[in-house]
Amino acid sequence: MTFRQFALGTTAFASVAMTMLPDANAQTSDPAIKIGDSDLGGVVTGPNGPEAGVWVIAETSELPTKFAKMVVTDDKGRFVLPQLPKANYKLWVRGYGLVDSPKTESAPGKIVNLSATPAPNEQSAAQYYPAIYWLSMLKIPDKSQFPGTGPTPAGNGMAKNQPSQENWLDGVKSNGCVGCHQMGSIGTRVVPKEFNVFKTSAESWERRIQSGQAMTSMAQQIGRFDVHLALENFGDWTDRIAKGETPFAKPQRPQGVERNVVVTEWDWGRDKMYMHDEISTDRRNPTVNANGKIYGSPEYSTDDLPVLDPITNTKSEIHVGVRDPKTESSRSDPMAPSAYWGEEPIWDSKTNTHNPMMDQKGRTWFTTRIRPEANPAFCKAGSDHPSAKFFPLVGSGRQLSLWDPKSEKFTLIDTCFGTHHVSFAEDANNTIWASSGGAGGGAVGWFNTKMFDETGDEQKSQGWTPIIINTSGKGPGQPFTEPGKPQEPGKNMRLNAGFYGVSPAPDGSVWGTVRVFPGQIVRIIPGDNPPSTTISEVYNTPFKVAEPDKQGYGVRGMDVDRENRVWVPLSSGHMGMFDRRKCTGPLNGPTATGDHCPEGWTLYPFPGPQFKGVASNGSAEAAYYTWVDQFNTSGLGAGTPMATGNENESILALVDGKWVNMRVPYPMGFYAKGLDGRIDDPNAGWKGRAIWTTTGTRAPFHMEGSKGTLPKVVKIQIRPDPLAN
Repeated sequence: MTFRQFALGTTAFASVAMTMLPDANAQTSDPAIKIGDSDLGGVVTGPNGPEAGVWVIAETSELPTKFAKMVVTDDKGRFVLPQLPKANYKLWVRGYGLVDSPKTESAPGKIVNLSATPAPNEQSAAQYYPAIYWLSMLKIPDKSQFPGTGPTPAGNGMAKNQPSQENWLDGVKSNGCVGCHQMGSIGTRVVPKEFNVFKTSAESWERRIQSGQAMTSMAQQIGRFDVHLALENFGDWTDRIAKGETPFAKPQRPQGVERNVVVTEWDWGRDKMYMHDEISTDRRNPTVNANGKIYGSPEYSTDDLPVLDPITNTKSEIHVGVRDPKTESSRSDPMAPSAYWGEEPIWDSKTNTHNPMMDQKGRTWFTTRIRPEANPAFCKAGSDHPSAKFFPLVGSGRQLSLWDPKSEKFTLIDTCFGTHHVSFAEDANNTIWASSGGAGGGAVGWFNTKMFDETGDEQKSQGWTPIIINTSGKGPGQPFTEPGKPQEPGKNMRLNAGFYGVSPAPDGSVWGTVRVFPGQIVRIIPGDNPPSTTISEVYNTPFKVAEPDKQGYGVRGMDVDRENRVWVPLSSGHMGMFDRRKCTGPLNGPTATGDHCPEGWTLYPFPGPQFKGVASNGSAEAAYYTWVDQFNTSGLGAGTPMATGNENESILALVDGKWVNMRVPYPMGFYAKGLDGRIDDPNAGWKGRAIWTTTGTRAPFHMEGSKGTLPKVVKIQIRPDPLAN
């Protein structure tokens, strides 16, 4: 059953319909609602009076690409939809405790008074709850079942590869299922009819996770669990939902500043594409590319990169290629038929374009595969490249590409180090630092973009370093032990680790996350002549502390603020903040191996319910990435840390220690993997600044609308009040 069939069909039970007055001259309006030629305004009422904290959604297909805008009503049910392009719009009301009201048509410059449609029952109301409320219904094995000792009667019935409940949760959440798509959306909590042909729901799930070109990664992920128990739990979850069980917790309607949020949305890409990320500006200077185009990265799905012009409301594509035609495509990835696309392999990408970052010239750098994995000779042992002499590399899974909007051409750049996420340093060389993605990889790379612009020499412009921890206390240049070897007095220690998230800090250091359980953050100090002058520090997440509410684990993306503090999402259901200045013990030497500074961590529980039977004060949220709004592009204040609320279907902002939950209500299933902020006009107040993001799920067809739903560009603005225009 689709979302539309389940939720919209309930309107037959409603007694209140939406009404609209015919034009601005014949309407009756509240004098506080002031609209211009590009605005729509009005009042939403229900059977008991004004409906506060509900969304009014306006959508049109009359522009070059589908366009929608969403606002929240104030405490008197009033709303203003500002800055609408000229077109005819369909309007409707959506909110907690309601079902969607019937849609009506109107155009900017009019007052439209709307009537809400109450939900006839809890099951109908719950269809509009964010995914986290449905995911929290999933049964998690009790803490007493860990560690696993194997099948009964000899063991306790839990697989031996299961050390802890926290490790299990990490696999369900940020570093497993929710790392690629939402869990709890209509597309995941309802099993497609094509798979309801098996004897048990566990068997249905076993077949379900083999669907499409993500089959291999999903099979690997289920292998992290006790496979039999995991499939049974997923089957039990969807069985209970199919029988009518609803979430045990209910969401609160938007409050306070959340009612000031304006969400604008455009379609981009195609229905067989998905996005990983987008970029709108140079994160070091958010006035770069003012009013300019937005660029997306479609990862495994295609080599045609989406572009949106938000001024003309037009979408386009730019093609990025490879140097070596023998580079394999995702089209050949193994798969079983999908419930949505059948036997068709919908992904076809050689470049696997993952993460974009814009420079000071308005050019966009992408992490892009340009060749097969084997590295060229200059990367390997025997090369005279300084980094290869220090730490030779035999392969890299992804390299770089550079899009210049002036020439409208790509430049492909070969790197010895792997690339996954990238971020610019605030230095004279405009150095771009790259993570490699996985916990292994062994090296962290950089690229001197100033040198490359001046010389065109990709080999001399790059460098890389292994992660060597200062366990000697003497800094760089000391002998070091290799991974897996015992620590030795007087020696440093090399980690066989690669960064996932990466962020240069204002003090010149570079921070990154390492996805080994329970998770690490690493600080690299490059020195004057890296890699020979480079040294690192490592800090583990506070998993070993005694108090459950202070335990955090499961890192993913990250960012650093102007105070050099690290902000990282944790699969324990927290935003973690690490402040190195709070450490009371030595930061290097033989004891500085990771667990030496739990006092540096502060944990902020994400909003939303927690799984039953999980003691932590975190929630079932599984945020993918964090970003710090250093320049107040949101209007919430400079230095505001934000996270992708992948289960809350929102962007989450931490303001004065409290969460502002900026829900994207339409289409249901919003899931992002990154965000940035841009200032188009510093003198235009809230209208001149915004947060930009895109839907980042690998399965857009899991969203409301199902098959045929396109990825979305999402712009979020915070106005001073719900009626500002």
